[in-house]
Amino acid sequence: MTIASDAVAFFSRESLQDPYPLYEHMRAAGPVQRIGDSEFYAVCGWDALNEALARPEDFSSNLTATMTYTDDGRIKASQMDPLDGPTHVLATADDPAHALHRKLLVRHLAAKRIRVIEQFATDAAERLWRAGLNAGHIEWMGAMANRLPMMVVAELIGLPDPDVAQLVQWGFAATQLLEAFVDDEEVAAAGVAVLELSGYITEQFGHALADPQDNLLGELATACASGELDSLTANLMMVTLFAAGGESTASLLGSAVWMLASRPDIQRQVRENPGLLGPFIEETLRFEAPFRGHYRHVRNATSLGGVELPAHSHLLLLWGAANRDPSQFDNPDEFRLDRPGGKGHLSFGRGVHFCVGAALARLEAQIVLRQLLDRTSMIEVADVGPWLPSIFVRRLEHLVLRVR
Repeated sequence: MTIASDAVAFFSRESLQDPYPLYEHMRAAGPVQRIGDSEFYAVCGWDALNEALARPEDFSSNLTATMTYTDDGRIKASQMDPLDGPTHVLATADDPAHALHRKLLVRHLAAKRIRVIEQFATDAAERLWRAGLNAGHIEWMGAMANRLPMMVVAELIGLPDPDVAQLVQWGFAATQLLEAFVDDEEVAAAGVAVLELSGYITEQFGHALADPQDNLLGELATACASGELDSLTANLMMVTLFAAGGESTASLLGSAVWMLASRPDIQRQVRENPGLLGPFIEETLRFEAPFRGHYRHVRNATSLGGVELPAHSHLLLLWGAANRDPSQFDNPDEFRLDRPGGKGHLSFGRGVHFCVGAALARLEAQIVLRQLLDRTSMIEVADVGPWLPSIFVRRLEHLVLRVR
């Protein structure tokens, strides 16, 4: 059986701003649904999504195609690198390549390194707050949420801090290619930005090859010199870190502060009981997953959730839909600080592809939110939105806070 989801509804302005009523409708119809008459299938149920994650032999993480929605209501596949091609790294790689890429990152996310990054993030957040606050207001996304994660990624890799403003633009441009609503001019502009980012990283990588330092750039340069890694893969790993690492944490920082500022009762509870900050972050991750979804390539004809899937079709794993599946979460549309099993959401994935930077994203959120609450007695929304028109990420475009 193949269940078709209405493509127009899936890509509508209303669903992009608030996808959860659509997700509820889709789950009620079935956990796996074909999107229109396309070769893409949305996975929106908790059990089906977890099954897909547990079957990498059937569902490759390789990003071989993305959806593009045209003005006349059609869905076309924008072809990427073929299955098992050389450009698939980290989250879009399969084992054994994925395991190698992950191993090279893990040392730089170990406890000793994280302590150094923690101090860097603390100091950077303080500087950004002072620079962004103006007459009791701060545009949170531009001043803090979009900038701090890129600063942390740059520090982790070993890139100059003055380059961060440009890196923010390049990093967000890279994810724009996956948003489904870009016209030819926007694709071209995003492609140029990605090439510029790649060129910049290639230049920095050349310096590291000549004089490797004790940072991720130096680690990758050493791996290339030993033959463990090739330079294309190393370059793409760093591009991916900017595009994904910066995006996910920026999204979390925006959603968390919007939740605090727009829900005085939640803000009051977290202020009165600092021990609730951790559960608050986890519930924010469940309630507004930073990434709406990720793709999988169907290697061979198979089935999932009672739906037959042709070979070389594509899945879109909808984290936000699974995170609100009532079969897994009681009253899933309620934001609850006392929700049991707080880390049981799927916002950082699960299994071998569990987000390698999840602990770092949580740490940044803890630092920034604790500073914000300590500096203020009340934060309120002065202006907000919209959400980025994307089926890939869930990030506010702007959020102006009034602070006291």
